[in-house]
This record gives sequence, C-alpha cells and structure tokens, in this order.
Amino acid sequence: MKLAILSRNAKLYSTRRLAEAAREQNHSLRVLDPLRCYMRIASDGFQMHYKGKTMAGYHAVIPRIGASVTRYGSAVLRQLELMDVYTPNPSDAILRARDKLRSHQMLAAQGIGLPVTVFGDNPDDTTDLLSMLGPPPHVIKLNEGTQGAGVMLTEKLSASRSVIEALRGLYAQFVVQEFIEEAKGADLRCFVIGNRVVAAMKRVAPRGDFRSNLHRGGKARGAKATVAEQEVAIRAARVLGLGVAGVDLIRAKRGPLVLEVNASPGLEGIEDASGVDVAGEIIAYVNERYRRRAAKRAVASRRG
Repeated sequence: MKLAILSRNAKLYSTRRLAEAAREQNHSLRVLDPLRCYMRIASDGFQMHYKGKTMAGYHAVIPRIGASVTRYGSAVLRQLELMDVYTPNPSDAILRARDKLRSHQMLAAQGIGLPVTVFGDNPDDTTDLLSMLGPPPHVIKLNEGTQGAGVMLTEKLSASRSVIEALRGLYAQFVVQEFIEEAKGADLRCFVIGNRVVAAMKRVAPRGDFRSNLHRGGKARGAKATVAEQEVAIRAARVLGLGVAGVDLIRAKRGPLVLEVNASPGLEGIEDASGVDVAGEIIAYVNERYRRRAAKRAVASRRG
C-alpha cells in the first residue's frame, strides 16, 4: 500500500510513530505538509501537486491536521478523496468533530449522553440562557479550542455573565456546559479504531485546575473502559463518521458522558499509559479497510 500522512511536522511523536508502524508493516509511506499541497479543480478531473511535483498513485491517506490549519487541511484531504484516495477520517467528519456545537448537536440527536450544553448569540438572552443550564459552576468552552485551551470554569453566576460578555465582545463562538462535580477533574480517553476501543487511559487534572488535558499538566495512567463506556465511545465516533478517534468521556452519576471527539488524537500519551501499539493498530486498520474497498470494487467491476 502506498500511504501518505498529512502532517505539518514529520518529527512529531504521532507522525513519527505512524511512519515507523507503516514501514514495519512493509508499506510505502510519505509525510506531506498539507500547506505545501496545491490543487487543480475542474470538471475534467482533479489534480494535486506537492512542492512542484504531481501527487499520484496513493492508496490511502491518514490526516494529522492541526486545528490552526483545519480549513485548508480539510480542503486538501477532500481533494485526495475526490482523487479516490481512501482515508479513515473523511474531511467532512473532521470538520464535524472540530465544531463543538455541531458535534454536540449530532451526538445528542442520537441519544448519546453529554453534559447539558447551551448556546446563544444575543446579550439580551444571557440571563435566560443560563437559567436553561442551571446553577453554577459552569464550564465555558470556545467552539474550536483544542488541548484544553479556551476552557474556563466559573463558580458564580456573575462570573459566568462576565466571561460570556467578554467573549461576545471578542466575537468568539463558545458554548456553556454544566460542571460534573463527581468526576473530580478526571476523564477517560478511549482510543477508537473502527468498531473497537483499542486502548484507554484515565487523565487527572493537576492540583488547582479542572482540566485533565496532558498539555495542561494532567497526569495519565492506563485504564479499562467498561462495556458501556466502550459502546458510547464507538457510537460517538461512528455518528461523526470517524474511523480513528480519541473520545473523551466523563464518569457521571447518570452514566458516561461525551466531552469531546478528537479527529487527530495524539499517540504519545495513550501509548505510554496503555502500553498498546496504537500506531500499528491504525496502520493495520487502514490497510484492511483499503483492501476491503478495493475487493468490493473489483467484484462490482466484474459484475458490471
């Protein structure tokens, strides 16, 4: 299989591990900076060039598109899809996952548990909006924040109003959620590949913080997700259309609640905590899905 990884930096742990795993499984691989990919779009076909040379012959692509380049990176990925390159995480699925409001609406519509979330635009509606949510503490999240950035905890109603007013003054998009106190600053990252949770880790927030993200100083250790937690994680990834995803759950009294579905989950923390070769699992899954798709097309072609 001729494989591409879309990544701004080939030296990043996740990109490097995927490249190592691909070569260990005897696949041809190249890491491509999505910002150096450029495309021709026409009714007579689609073309992609990379650093002055034609990109062709790739069987599959694994997107590792950072939040800062979501728009252009997803356009590059969409072009590759139109050129019949298989990807486990399609461009539209990545866009759905990156938009917290949209993803929460989609998950809730399928009956998947998540913290109660409110969203509004007009300052005149703030008081009623917060009454729909309930008493503080409240968690306020920027709509497209990552790695815990842009996530704030307000413990008083006046503080919630002040933060909301400030964010609206900056024309920021955000959601407000209930705070799940019984979780005690911990969450569960389930790494979903296809129809399986291949690894899980429990992340605990550092003293004085409520965010358990490893980039914010959180600590991680390997964990065993319950059957219910695995089912929720797999369903959440499927609803958004992701074949590979990091699904963050919080353990609440009413059951597992989805905090976020990450379309480009990091591998370092989960591999260190769980001891699982997650990179190898991803490459094996991509190869299997690509070959299954090719076999189906060969059968359809013979019948046609």
